Parts: sequence; C-alpha cells; structure tokens
Amino acid sequence: MMSQGKIPTISITGDCLPEAWEKAVLAVWDSGLQIKTQYDKPTDPPSKDATVMVTITDPFAEPRIHKNFPGGPAELEAYRQEVISGIHDHWIDPAAGKWTYTYHERLFSYCPVEDLGKADCPRPFKKIDQIQYIIDSLTEVHHTRRAQAITWMPTADPGTNDPPCLQRVWCRLVENNHGQLSVNMNTHWRSRDLYKAWFMNVYALTELQRIIAEKISRKLNKPVEVGRYVDISDSLHIYGSYFEEVVKEVEKMRQSPFTRRAWPSTHPAFEMMTKEARDNLAKDPDWYARPKGD
Repeated sequence: MMSQGKIPTISITGDCLPEAWEKAVLAVWDSGLQIKTQYDKPTDPPSKDATVMVTITDPFAEPRIHKNFPGGPAELEAYRQEVISGIHDHWIDPAAGKWTYTYHERLFSYCPVEDLGKADCPRPFKKIDQIQYIIDSLTEVHHTRRAQAITWMPTADPGTNDPPCLQRVWCRLVENNHGQLSVNMNTHWRSRDLYKAWFMNVYALTELQRIIAEKISRKLNKPVEVGRYVDISDSLHIYGSYFEEVVKEVEKMRQSPFTRRAWPSTHPAFEMMTKEARDNLAKDPDWYARPKGD
C-alpha cells in the first residue's frame, strides 16, 4: 500500500478474541503501510503497519482460544500469570542486563526512577498499586473518567532498548437498561506485534478486566459483569521477517471461518495443557522461560 505520507487507520469489531485477531491480521495484511522497523535485518521486507482500534464486544465469549496463534496453552498460561500475578517480576534487573519491566510491576507497583540501568538509582516515590486505585475509584464513583493506570516512565524508558508497548489501561463502570453494572476496558499501546504478541496480550488483559470486575463486585456486594474491551494500537504491525509464516495463515483465514481454528476455553485438550502448565509454574515460576517481548 502506498502511504501518501499517511498511516492507515483501521477499526475492527469482533464478538470474541479469535474472531477479532483474524480480522485484525487480515486488515493489516491487506491495508497496512509498508515501512521499515528498527529491528529489521538487511534482507527483511518492510513490515505492514497501521493504527488500529479493535473492539471485542464480549471478551469471554466462546470460542475464546485460537489454536493457531504463535504459541500454545503453556505459553498463554505463563504470560497470563506474568501479567496478573507477577510470577516473572524477579526477572527485572536492568543493571544486570535483564528485563527492565513487566506489566505486572508497572501496573501493580509503579515507581518511576531516573535511570533503570543503575541498581542504586534513588527511588523518591513510593510504589503505587494502580489496579487497586482503579477498583477503588470505580467503586466510589461508577462513572468516573479517572480510573486509569499507566506504564511509561518518561524519566527512564526512552533510553532503554525495550520500552513498554502497553501505555495505559482505562476502565469505566456502565449500567445497562436493567441496572446491571459492567466494567468496560480500553488499553492503549504505542507499538504492537500483531502476529506474535497481540493474542496473548489481549487474553491476559481481559483476564485482568475480569479480576477488576470481580473485586468491584465484592466491594459493592452486587454483580458486576465484564463489558466490552477496546484495544488501541498506534503502530500495529506484522514484521517482514515472518511474512512466509503469516501468508500461510492468511490463506487459511480467507478460505474458512475462524471457528475452524478456535477452541472453547473448556476444550479438554486446552484444559489439560493449561492445568499442566499451572502445576509446573506453581513448582517453578521459571519453568516456562519465554524471551522478553510484548
């Protein structure tokens, strides 16, 4: 696609995660801008890139699992626990050349510093549990527009080689016509690997949305549902380095409905592999040591 100096903007709506992922892959594949990235090898084609907003009307609708996303149940469960429970927060040690952050650390114990590369860098602010702030804010004033959490540290992140992709989480409580409350969530990302990271990202963030709804429900002593999820990426891209892999999946997506490639979360094979992963992670959080990447 010729850019004419403009990045394409795309809006997608899906009823569930697998449908939304396939729609996004096809849209960016067909209409994305061809542009180089800072990670390209000399022989890599330019990536396909667009600014994309994806709405998932029911994040927990079945089928919830895509069988063909680049990963599997074990990786999905490890990433879910990384974001929700912080099982890999101990990998954060930029002074030693290790990770500079996890989303759990930034969302549940945000503490800006001046230089992430210095182990003895002063930490002048106390840690903030931003997710608890969201829960408390929405419990007190359901319609508040201030219930958000951020990840970016302008003091430190621009100078690192791996700054956070996720920038902000925003939530709001809304009543339906019957007075039923639901937590609506928006997430905003500066940059995003659509093919290899998006599905796991959304799976974990919607799990966080569910936990927020459950904790608000307990505080209010009334039911609170999970509402729609909106995912906004300034740069949603498919890297040229995996075009050969992606083109095969794109052909499958064009030839048959997404349901041919999706599982309900209650599928026996998915449940078995997820339980095995949970058991292994309970014994050793480092059991599944995936490479860093959003």
